[in-house]
Amino acid sequence: MPEFLHNHQVYYYALILLLSLLISWQAIPSILHVARTRHLYDDLGHFRKQHDHGIPRLGGIAIFVSFVITLLLFCVTGKQLSVNYLLTACVILFAMGLKDDLSGVNPSTKFFVQFVVSAILVIPGDIRLTSMYGVLGVHAMPYSISVIFSILTVMLIVNAFNLIDGIDGLAATTGIIANSAFATLFIYTHQYELASVCLALVGALIGFLRYNLTPAKIFMGDTGSLLIGLVTVVMAIKFIESGKIIDGAVPHVYAIPALSIAILIGPIFDTFRIISIRILNKRSPFRADRNHIHHRILRLGFNHMQTTALLAAVNIISIALAIMFSGFGSTVMIIVIAVSSLLFNWTITFCIRCKERERISALYLLS
Repeated sequence: MPEFLHNHQVYYYALILLLSLLISWQAIPSILHVARTRHLYDDLGHFRKQHDHGIPRLGGIAIFVSFVITLLLFCVTGKQLSVNYLLTACVILFAMGLKDDLSGVNPSTKFFVQFVVSAILVIPGDIRLTSMYGVLGVHAMPYSISVIFSILTVMLIVNAFNLIDGIDGLAATTGIIANSAFATLFIYTHQYELASVCLALVGALIGFLRYNLTPAKIFMGDTGSLLIGLVTVVMAIKFIESGKIIDGAVPHVYAIPALSIAILIGPIFDTFRIISIRILNKRSPFRADRNHIHHRILRLGFNHMQTTALLAAVNIISIALAIMFSGFGSTVMIIVIAVSSLLFNWTITFCIRCKERERISALYLLS
């Protein structure tokens, strides 16, 4: 980062946040006007929908425009990130997401486009995971394994954010928490260019959230959720790879893989859980249902905002615990995070059983 920006970091980052926030905030009223004029509303007939009135699904346009403009104007990029590959991937995913929000896209087409986008980032962009840092005894990975694993990771996180976008504010709030955490860690480790990318997305999401909180006036749609997943997984990979940088002048962060998982635990755990259940029930893992964690919390009587706040709190606590106990190492911390997530899900299951059977019994912990 140039010396001028280094000496004025607070103003620099505040400007990025403010510009990105203002662009998305001011763009959404115009998008709402066009959507109402052209009757571009959400599909009311879909069984997973949680609203009883038409709501546009075009909020992702504001998020995309705000993020890209801010990135091009103010984010200083260089060796830390190949921004041309990131923007190329974002544009391709934006085009597919917009078509999906307006008229739908075949699932096979969606996965193919996501594969192409992931390959662009991983192969020519060289944004990939090269080491497991001793997790499960694995350290450096051969190039071919690294490419395959990285492409699958990108596709997993992109779809994970798409899957949690089921209630008001959840995907945006999760994106804000995750990218704020990465921005803070990047600043701490002197990776200022990457921090600016995170904050450009955070500002865009805050501006969007103003219109997405209950009662929601607009949804982000696939255009927004896929973009959040893409940028966030790129930041996660760059953060994990920063563990290889050995510089006595840069503060060291311990258990980087575990900390990254803690930051993304909401989308990751819900995705693995929902796919596992569908496979165990001999159903397609890609068949939509209302068995996500946020749907199950709603069954307990919580509203959208309470559910989002609860899951956000769990996310923040996971990050705090991962930082506090990072000295135990990534393998131990990942096991602890996984067990804690299972216990949280088990608690929700127990509460649902007690509510539906109208009595509290320890037996409901088992069935």
